[in-house]
Amino acid sequence: MKTKYREFKISEITPEMEGKEVKIAGWVHSVRRVGKIAFLVLRDYTGLIQVTFRVPKDASDEEKERMKELVKKVTQIPLESVVAVKGVVRRDPRAPRGVEIAGKEIEILNEAKSPLPLDVSGKVDAHIDTRLSNRPIDLRRPESQAVLRLVSIATKAIRSYLYTLDFTEVFTPKIIASGTEGGAQMVPVFYFGKNAFLAQSPQLYKELLTSSLEYVFEIAPAWRHEESDTPYHLAEFISVDIEMAFADYEDVMKVLENVVKNVRDAFVREGSKWLEVLNYQPPEVNLPIPRISYKEAWEILKAEGIEIEPGEDFGTPELRKLSEVLEKEGKTSGGFYFIVEWPADARPFYTKRGRKEEIGGKEIYLSESFDLNWKHLEISSGSTRIHKRAELEEEMKARGLNPQSFEWYLKWFDYGMPPHAGWGMGLQRLMVPLTGIPNVRLAASFPRDMKRLVP
Repeated sequence: MKTKYREFKISEITPEMEGKEVKIAGWVHSVRRVGKIAFLVLRDYTGLIQVTFRVPKDASDEEKERMKELVKKVTQIPLESVVAVKGVVRRDPRAPRGVEIAGKEIEILNEAKSPLPLDVSGKVDAHIDTRLSNRPIDLRRPESQAVLRLVSIATKAIRSYLYTLDFTEVFTPKIIASGTEGGAQMVPVFYFGKNAFLAQSPQLYKELLTSSLEYVFEIAPAWRHEESDTPYHLAEFISVDIEMAFADYEDVMKVLENVVKNVRDAFVREGSKWLEVLNYQPPEVNLPIPRISYKEAWEILKAEGIEIEPGEDFGTPELRKLSEVLEKEGKTSGGFYFIVEWPADARPFYTKRGRKEEIGGKEIYLSESFDLNWKHLEISSGSTRIHKRAELEEEMKARGLNPQSFEWYLKWFDYGMPPHAGWGMGLQRLMVPLTGIPNVRLAASFPRDMKRLVP
């Protein structure tokens, strides 16, 4: 698309355009002078191109003097300044992509301050805290851009797949009166003289929507006030959620594994150039993703000498060991695996209880629930939901929750709530296995964690 400032994006300049006068714009990525020649590398979001400014031998004295001044001007432009360049396309096999531009004019649209807070070229590495504190500059690095472009491809792939299943995209309230699982980990806000919270999840609202729209999904921010300063936690993250009427946990697990495979395949199909920038190939995802029960996982860990009270959740050390064993036995798909049938008391109140099972000599109620993990990292969690009010109230009381605090939600179960199931997935966590990033913050444009509120 042509605009006032440029006629072409850098990637659109090809050797076949030799001799054509063009206008491009972008950021000064590097500049150097060799004798009477200035070499400027210009960058826009599509790539890099070299622009050469030289004093012509066969021009008029006036033109030679103009170009001499232009060469001097170019070499004095600070890095990361925004410029517009006019010039003629030249085929040159020595240049990147075999093409460069013979510069004729340059306009400085915005001169950058020097020195830069970090090296955009990536030649000088920077600590992640430095990068995130200077995020607008960090995002000019090709690797940083590549991750966010893959995040965009991921959301497109998720939407496209869910639309084929006749899901409706919805947008639920993010300022709420009560928590999905009580008050723990809630972020309070002051709302017109009332106490309110930022939503941990669209859970309760998406359940209510199954009584009308039946199949719903949402891709939106969610908030958790967790005292967790790890590479895998964000205080504000993007949650991908679905809920399906007339379905159980096994039905929605199939949707989830197909979502993961569709995102992975979209990266290979549409995001190959960004994967090349990251020098990463996402793991192959073959369906079905293997399932292992909580009981089987508990027994594997016990055999490995790890003692866990039957019915308790697994922590990161336990999941690391479990994934090592499963991968060694070929029971993962590219590192992905499901743990199913978790103890009911370890899951949220809305999770449907299942049968009793003896684990480690202890009788435990299981639930129709699952986690999707990649190695030691939990990517998603889901379950069949309770769709009868009396059962919900019993589960709330068992967890010390007051049903009256949830009356706005419970009362609609008196008017025909269908059986339903769903899951929630952390989008930035999914990017860890699919882009190779070591920290979920790199998959957020401006991450929020327990320490970071700006930029």
